Amino acid sequence: MEYYNLKDDQEKVNFRKATIKGQGKGKGLFFPETIPQFEEKFIQNLKLYTHEEIAFRCMKDFIGNEIPSEILREIVSETVSFEIPLQKINDRIFVLELFHGPTLAFKDIGARFMSRCLSYFLKDQKKKVSVLVATSGDTGGAVADGFYQLPGINVVILYPKNRVSPVQEKQLTALGGNIRALEVNGSFDDCQNLVKQAFSDEEIQNNIFLTSANSINIARWLPQQIYYLLALKQWQQHEKEAPVISVPSGNFGNICAGLLAHFRGLPADHFIAACNDNDTVPDYLRTQYYISKKAVPTLSNAMDVGDPSNFVRILELFGHQFSRLQDKISGYSINDVKTLETITQVYQKYGYTLEPHSAVAYASMEQYLIDNPGKKGFILGTAHPVKFPDAVEKAIGGKIKIPEALNHLMKKEKKTQEISTDFEELKRFLLHKI
Repeated sequence: MEYYNLKDDQEKVNFRKATIKGQGKGKGLFFPETIPQFEEKFIQNLKLYTHEEIAFRCMKDFIGNEIPSEILREIVSETVSFEIPLQKINDRIFVLELFHGPTLAFKDIGARFMSRCLSYFLKDQKKKVSVLVATSGDTGGAVADGFYQLPGINVVILYPKNRVSPVQEKQLTALGGNIRALEVNGSFDDCQNLVKQAFSDEEIQNNIFLTSANSINIARWLPQQIYYLLALKQWQQHEKEAPVISVPSGNFGNICAGLLAHFRGLPADHFIAACNDNDTVPDYLRTQYYISKKAVPTLSNAMDVGDPSNFVRILELFGHQFSRLQDKISGYSINDVKTLETITQVYQKYGYTLEPHSAVAYASMEQYLIDNPGKKGFILGTAHPVKFPDAVEKAIGGKIKIPEALNHLMKKEKKTQEISTDFEELKRFLLHKI
C-alpha cells in the first residue's frame, strides 16, 4: 500500500514513511492509493470475530509489510483493550460509547495505535524524535497518555488558552517527563497553523526529527475505522437495516474514517456531520461554497475548528463530486443553548447523560430523523461527561461522579508554558528547549 500527497500526487510513500513524516510537501495530507474492500462474508458475520481480529482485518491492508503480522496483532490488541459498548438511548437512537479508554475520549484508539506504530518504526533510531501536536481538547490527553515514557520520543502539545476543560487540561499538562505542553494565546486553528508551519520550516526539519500525532497523520486517522466496525457488530444483533451515523465533527478526522470504512463496504444509510457554531462544513453542504472561518469558542470545545484539515480527504473519497457527497452526508449546526437543552431533555426523559459533543450529535440526529421517519441510527459518544462538569452539571441539575482514575490526576500540578501565535516563538522553543 502506498500513500500519495493530496497536494502533490507525485509524492508517494509507504505506511512507515507516512507515519513518520506526518504530512507531505506543501503541508499536504497523505491518502491511500487504493481503498481495500472488506469481504462481504466478514461484514455480514462480524459477531463471529473478536474485537482484536476485527481490528487486525481492518488495518492489515493499510500496513502492508511494514509491520509483521504478529506485531500488528499486538498493537491492535492494545488499541482496543477496553470496552466500546453500543448503548440504547431510545427506540431510534443508540450511542457508541468511546470513552472507556485511559483518557476517557475516543482519541485513545487512534493515539494508542499510532504511538505503538511509531515506537516500532523508530526503535533503532539514534536521533531523539519529537512528536508535535495541536489539540482542541481530547487529542492532547490521548497523545500524552499514548506516548508517555516511551523511550527516545519527546511530545510537544499546543492547546488554546482557556478553551479546554479543566480535566482535559490536566490530562495534557500534568504528566511531565517527556510530555511538554504549550498554552497558546489563540484558537485551535492558531495552534494547528503553528504545527503546520513547523513542519514546513527548513531549519526545524534540518535540526529535529519531527512528526505529528494529529488526525492529519494516517496512523491516527485510519484506526478510527475500527470502532465503526465494532459498532456494526453490536448493531447487527438488534437491527436489520443499515444505521444512520451522527458524528461530532471538528477537524473531521472521525467522520472521515467512518466514511472510509463505508467506502470499503461498511453498511451505513447516511452520515451526519454534527457541528457546533463552527459551521464551515454545514454551510458548504448547503451552498457548495467552502469558506473557512475563524473558530469561535463553544461548550463543545473539541469541535471549535473553523477550517477542518481532514475535509480535503472527504472530498477525495467522493472524487470531488458535490452531488455524491451531499447524497451521503448531511450537516447540522447546533448552538450552545440547544446543546444544553438536549443534555437536559435526554437526561430527564431517558436517564442518559450526554456531554456537549455527544449532545450536538444527538440533536443533529433528532433533526434528521424528524425529516426521515422510520430510520434509526447511532451517535458517537466521544468523551465522558466528567470532562465537561460545568455544562453537564448545569444541564442535569446534579453532580457527576469523578472516576477513580481521575482523582489522582486532578491533584497533580499543571506544567505548561504560555506562548503567543507568533511562529518564531514556537520555533525558538523547538530548537532550543527540547
